[in-house]
Amino acid sequence: MENLNLQWRLLPTLTLLAASLFLLVFKDSAKLSHSECSLLPYNQYWLTSKRIVTPKGVISGAVEIKEGNIISIVSEEDWPRNSKTGQVVDYGEAVIMPGLIDVHAHLDDPGRTEWEGFPSGTKAAAAGGITTLIDMPLNSDPSTISTETLKLKVDAAEKRIYVDVGFWGGLVPENAYNASALEALLNAGVLGLKSFMCPSGINDFPMTNASHIKEGLSVLARYKRPLLVHAEMEKGSERHVKLEDDTLDTRSYSTYLKTRPPSWEEAAIRELLTVAKDTRTDGPAEGAHLHIVHLSDASSSLDLLMEAKTNGDSITVETCPHYLAFSAEEIPDGDTRFKCAPPIRDAANKEKLWEALMDGHIDMLSSDHSPTVPELKLLDEGNFLKAWGGISSLQVGYI
Repeated sequence: MENLNLQWRLLPTLTLLAASLFLLVFKDSAKLSHSECSLLPYNQYWLTSKRIVTPKGVISGAVEIKEGNIISIVSEEDWPRNSKTGQVVDYGEAVIMPGLIDVHAHLDDPGRTEWEGFPSGTKAAAAGGITTLIDMPLNSDPSTISTETLKLKVDAAEKRIYVDVGFWGGLVPENAYNASALEALLNAGVLGLKSFMCPSGINDFPMTNASHIKEGLSVLARYKRPLLVHAEMEKGSERHVKLEDDTLDTRSYSTYLKTRPPSWEEAAIRELLTVAKDTRTDGPAEGAHLHIVHLSDASSSLDLLMEAKTNGDSITVETCPHYLAFSAEEIPDGDTRFKCAPPIRDAANKEKLWEALMDGHIDMLSSDHSPTVPELKLLDEGNFLKAWGGISSLQVGYI
């Protein structure tokens, strides 16, 4: 238990450092900020603490803020001679650290604000210590796959957000072979593109194959921006259960787990790596970058990604707090709040994910916050096969 507590104390810092590096590389964005957000009503002030998280470690000292910007960070030894101006707020032993960056959240706005919306989602982010998040191009209605639909997103966010927000665009069969359409979307400010290698569950966001992804990477290379991929490849012959079987215990999480085996993640990643080599130095898509979202398989899939990095592919991978906090054996019958894709796997897999994260083989964490209305989770029925998949965790995932 002591080791687990230590891991969770490290979790926010790991998330911050990894995600910060990611966004430093891909920093051009359509970024919005709520004009009324301010910590204290002073033009200039100092925050002091015995525990300030910096890139060089945790120090005792002070952070100087002026006109909403961090001006300096000083150690306790240098603090007296730098404290001549401004108000001082002493936080004692409380941790002072940069806000977290979450690169994977579904805010569903516009079109499905009953699921979530920019006001509620960004307030939840702020409450959970997240000060920057990047909104996924689905499950809003319509999906963000063009300049027109991006404008709908930006208009919906205007003056309704409480943290900084950027946007991903969608790579779908409709635009994959249309370089000018993808360029227009990137020029309009999306940070990069997102695609699915299996059905997304959203009608206007169909799945892509390796050919679509290769075309997308060739455009992204010119912008030095990433392609995020939901890496599961449906292989019906490898299903461990038949969905039409009336004898299935649909309230058992183990039944759902068998419908999306680790081999689906492995198959998708193997397919991706056939085009990922294009991102190597002097490759035809040098400058582009592949990012695997919400990895849950810590075995063959992770081994393939580690090998690809060694070979020089420009590729990174994230996992999510729910894969690190829960295991399949612990999920109660009928509790469809735990349904997500890829699924939460067993305890042994969870421990391997922790090891990979702590060893640096997993590059970052994201929430994959994917809310919906309670009715679609079928909480009364508890049917894991029919319930909407997605875990709502933006406010609590990193606490």
